[in-house]
Amino acid sequence: MQIKIAPEIVERAALSVLTNQSKDGDLTVVLTDDKQLQDLNQEYLGIEAPTDVLSFPASETDPETGRRYLGDILVSTPRAEKQATAAGHTLETELQLLVVHGTLHLLGFDHAKAEEKTQMWKTQAEILERLDLKQINIRE
Repeated sequence: MQIKIAPEIVERAALSVLTNQSKDGDLTVVLTDDKQLQDLNQEYLGIEAPTDVLSFPASETDPETGRRYLGDILVSTPRAEKQATAAGHTLETELQLLVVHGTLHLLGFDHAKAEEKTQMWKTQAEILERLDLKQINIRE
């Protein structure tokens, strides 16, 4: 079964992060499946398990446009759908949460340490509120 998602939904989420952080640049969001995320998780992080979102920062400049390229975000749509169902909200809402999270990673946010996590979750919550998604519970 192929899931149809309006591109504006993920674009709006990414742009909300860039606006919130006063950043400019381009990025790519790929909606894919659990297998691809598991393969990339294994290859780049040494974790042999699927995940919901992975970010690959680039910080390069496009030679044709001169614009900064921030990197790539890959989201497992089937995993997002399961998480949305479990959380009691729509797939579109879950995708926005994951794109916000992934975009923050592209901008250097992390949650490996407690103080980093506090700042990332605070910023993420602010952005979700601007997207009218303040009711989302941010998962660990």
